[in-house]
Amino acid sequence: MSKSGRVERATKETKVLVEIGLDGVGRTDVSTGVGFYDHMLASFGKHGLFDLTVQVEGDLHIDAHHTVEDTAIALGQAFAQAAGDKTGTRRFGDATIPMDECLVQAAVDLSGRPYLVHTEPAGAPPSIGPDYATTLTRHVFESFTTHAAIALHVIVHGGRDWHHITEAQYKA
Repeated sequence: MSKSGRVERATKETKVLVEIGLDGVGRTDVSTGVGFYDHMLASFGKHGLFDLTVQVEGDLHIDAHHTVEDTAIALGQAFAQAAGDKTGTRRFGDATIPMDECLVQAAVDLSGRPYLVHTEPAGAPPSIGPDYATTLTRHVFESFTTHAAIALHVIVHGGRDWHHITEAQYKA
């Protein structure tokens, strides 16, 4: 039985398509219009061994917030759909990711009870690249966790480069 989910979400601000295969090989096709977010979602799929398709049209002339948020919501919904009754799936998982100078730890519980613990160091720059506000990272995990109905802990133990700090969180 294939563990896959597909969600289409349309709002006044965005049109989102997410397809995820939990028993994949890490094949990704991601296009949100937000370059750094595309890179993060591709890392999430590749390192999670999820086959992931994300196609988004959003109101990027305003900013990236709606595009990123609505994508995370649809991703969480697709993940929950793919997990189904969780038969044959380990309930708990964790990863510790060293990425150059940073170290990130993540632990997940497919509990059905959404909860997020997210810690990262102070001093983040306002954005990474031209259109990804660093405050969006926590917001992505909040939206994903809520709609996937999982408990997620993401702890940044240290780092200097916010590209690495953020990327290690998505990989973990």
